[in-house]
Amino acid sequence: MSREDARRHGPDDAGPQSTVTGTGDATATSGGMAVTGYRGPDPGTGRAPCSPAHVSHTGHANAATGGIANTGYIGALTIQQRGPQEPADWPHQVGIIPPAARSFLHRAEAERLRTRVDGGGTAVLTQLLTGMGGVGKTQLAADYARTAWDDAGETGGLDVLVWVTASARSPIVTGYAQAGIELCRADPNDPEHAARTFLAWLTPKAGAKPCRWLIVLDDVTDPADLHDLWPPASPHGRTLVTTRRRDAALDPDGRHTITIGLFTKDEALAYLATSLTGRDEPTDELTALAEDLGHLPLALAQATAYLIDTGETVAAYRRLLADRTTTLSAIAPGALPDNQALPLDAAWSLSIDRADTLRPAGLARPMLRLASMLDPNGIPHTVLTSEPVLTYLTAHRTATGEDPVGEQAPVSPRDAVHALRALHRLSLIDHTPGIPHQAVRVHQLIQRATRDSLTPHQHNQLARTAADALVAAWPDIERDTDLVQTLRANTTALTGHAEEAMYQSDNVHEVLIYAGYSLGHSGQVAAAIEHFHHMDRVAHDRLGADHPVTLTIRGELFRFRGEAGDAAGAATAFAELLEDVVRVLGDDHAFTLATRHHLARVRGERGDAAGAATAFAELLEDMVRVLGDDHAFTLATRHNLARFRGERGDTAGAATGYAELLEHMLRVLGPDHPDTLTTRGELARVRGQAEDAAGAAAAFAELLEHMVRVLGPDHPDTLTTRGNVLHFRGEAGDAAGAADAFAELLEHMVRVLGPDHPATLTTRHNLAFWRGEAGEAAGAADAYAELLADRVRVLGDDHPATLTTRGNIAFWRGRAGDAAGAADAFAELLADRVRVQGDDHPDTLDTRRYVARWRGKAGDAAGAADAYAELLEHIVPVLGNDHPDTLTTRGNLAYWRGEAGDAAGAANVFAELLADRVRVQGDDHPNTLTTRHNLAYCRGRAGDAAGAADAFAELLADRVRVQGDDHPDTLTTRRYVAYWRGKAGDAAGAADAYAELLEHIVPGAGR
Repeated sequence: MSREDARRHGPDDAGPQSTVTGTGDATATSGGMAVTGYRGPDPGTGRAPCSPAHVSHTGHANAATGGIANTGYIGALTIQQRGPQEPADWPHQVGIIPPAARSFLHRAEAERLRTRVDGGGTAVLTQLLTGMGGVGKTQLAADYARTAWDDAGETGGLDVLVWVTASARSPIVTGYAQAGIELCRADPNDPEHAARTFLAWLTPKAGAKPCRWLIVLDDVTDPADLHDLWPPASPHGRTLVTTRRRDAALDPDGRHTITIGLFTKDEALAYLATSLTGRDEPTDELTALAEDLGHLPLALAQATAYLIDTGETVAAYRRLLADRTTTLSAIAPGALPDNQALPLDAAWSLSIDRADTLRPAGLARPMLRLASMLDPNGIPHTVLTSEPVLTYLTAHRTATGEDPVGEQAPVSPRDAVHALRALHRLSLIDHTPGIPHQAVRVHQLIQRATRDSLTPHQHNQLARTAADALVAAWPDIERDTDLVQTLRANTTALTGHAEEAMYQSDNVHEVLIYAGYSLGHSGQVAAAIEHFHHMDRVAHDRLGADHPVTLTIRGELFRFRGEAGDAAGAATAFAELLEDVVRVLGDDHAFTLATRHHLARVRGERGDAAGAATAFAELLEDMVRVLGDDHAFTLATRHNLARFRGERGDTAGAATGYAELLEHMLRVLGPDHPDTLTTRGELARVRGQAEDAAGAAAAFAELLEHMVRVLGPDHPDTLTTRGNVLHFRGEAGDAAGAADAFAELLEHMVRVLGPDHPATLTTRHNLAFWRGEAGEAAGAADAYAELLADRVRVLGDDHPATLTTRGNIAFWRGRAGDAAGAADAFAELLADRVRVQGDDHPDTLDTRRYVARWRGKAGDAAGAADAYAELLEHIVPVLGNDHPDTLTTRGNLAYWRGEAGDAAGAANVFAELLADRVRVQGDDHPNTLTTRHNLAYCRGRAGDAAGAADAFAELLADRVRVQGDDHPDTLTTRRYVAYWRGKAGDAAGAADAYAELLEHIVPGAGR
């Protein structure tokens, strides 16, 4: 290769002139010749050089593999063949090691590399440093090479170090050839032969002086480039390769791969602090910047260069980075630091081009574009192999030279997976099929650079396709909590990148609704409320307040507000929404009817079961008239009508309603439909509430067999039905068996649904309850305390389920003997119930009842009476005078007045209550008989022992007739007959009564 400068003449020379400028670059390879500039005499002047010739800016000329390149003015060219040169003395270096980067950071990977390479007899002699572009592979290799070159330790330094830029086969051959020329007299005129001579020279030979060598092949782009060019195995030699590739061809036996990752959090912070020394930047801002840039070394280096060049603060730079309208190229430094070749936005472009050439050709780029819209921390396999993705890939396959002629077949799921593997091989993504829910991870800056390259139309189209893919992958039954959590995270990421694409002129993409439902149904009600609140704001701004979509979103927001415990607020909001819906859509629109449905339901859930039942009865007429008997809304209305009939105390009416609904379900949906099975469960439940626990348990057991056959053993509804079977097993008297079975069910729940699923937490609740009922009151209290911590973590302090768990802790502490502590805990809970749920909510009324009960149990009879009096004031306006709970509260108030010393007053209240019991519930109702018992007892306590004895004797006859001779209540009544006869002075009568009692307790004892 030769170069001769142009001859220059003085300004006074006469004759023709020639000017040559800006002629570009020239490259020659494989024996070719290239010239840029001017060669030879001026045309028309014979063979004499022109006088004068002005030559400037003639570009660069490059030659490789035997080529000849010239630049400038060439009058004559003489090529001389070079002969072999004498070998260089050792130690000798070929090639230039890249200089250390500014603020170079010594990392843990460097120590791992030294340990692997310098491991004595156990050393692996060929190491591959692989990782995505920008993680610092070259810098780590250069640091190792410099250290090895300067090493004076026990293993000594190197005799030969060769650094080769290995981005193609040609520079690899050239680097080896140069080493061969300098070290082993290789022929400089035949680079291929010189390269092979060098590789042969590296092979250890018996009797030859050992040569300690290190070959660094930096930035291997294609494994095929190293075919027949791998350095030989040698006990004295080491090979270090840096590459973005992860092909199997690079990692056979005898080579070891070290994956170079991102900076750790501490490393990134240390790098920024060192690079920005002298600037007063808060540590939290530096930490946040490192997070924003994904701890990528290349990005941190270019960010610090930009900050130093512009003088901007880290906070200002972060604002630019967060602005989706700012591209990465807009915040690149004017001059790249550390000899970097490409700005951040172009750092992966060549890798993407190469990935797109891998089979199936043309799919890697569109697949990466889709992945760039989703969560960098994990995209489920099912999303990127879904039908919407396959359709998109088919339509947007990149045109490549490998495309077959004619129309191509649709992209298959297998093709999509292979496209992911192509991206993985180039370290553009991490593809881990063994973790299907987070199978694909993409660095956030690769995503950002990819999105920056899109047109607005491409961006919106990709966003809608990604949303369609998420919907396609979303399961109908969310039994896999890890999967749906990942789907929600991907929806959040997608919305962050392209929220405007989710709202079209006439609709909102359903993936946003799916995500909100999923949050609420997984127990994250507060998050669901925030989700729909944000959707409401956006829809209001983009679609308008009266758009049906906006109205629908408002309805979902209010629905979850009610589920969070704010039934009163939800009822008010639904009432306001109903006015708007009627105004916009009319009385008979389906959404109007649905809004009435939600309003009635939240009224019932706030405690007005009677009002809810009435509203559902009225709604049912309109549902049938407008939508028909068999419409899903009509069936749902029948369901809730039966539900609230039961909650207002009409168990028989609820059972009838569910039975009628079941007939409709069987006819319309069939026996195996999930809604039919649910209705069978509700019918069994209300029968159990009608004191047929054994019958309910049998009905649920039969239903469970059906559910296992139709839905499978792991379906959430199947698991819920198992819980119902166990509940009524406990209600039928087998508390210990129920507790053991709930423990088994809990293991199943955790395996199928996860530890934080609402159904799993409910199962823990039931397990604790039945342990308490089986006699482990203290253990139940402890189990509820553990559950409370998880309820607070998952659901929040004010969620109804959290408040219920606090009530259960208090209850079982009382049952364990701490009645005063229970009373205090219920008093504290009452204040929160009133604040969160309101004075009249059923749960608030129940808490008032427990405050009163445990005050009495703690010995504070007067306090209990006062608490029952307060409860009665709240319960009558809500439930009415004749509701069973109202009557029970009156009975408790009378009882504790008697215990507080006013036996006569208590007897009078019981007498008034008895008249209402007979009128409302009938003469033979168990509660009527109990009231007669309490009236007789208080008469005796008030001094009328004989009257009490007579009243108990009359009650005994009715107990025997209604409940039987051996019922526990009958035996108790016999005991009180004997007791009060004795108190009245009739010792013989008392003795006879006790003898009769003994005969019933222990048959034959009286003979």
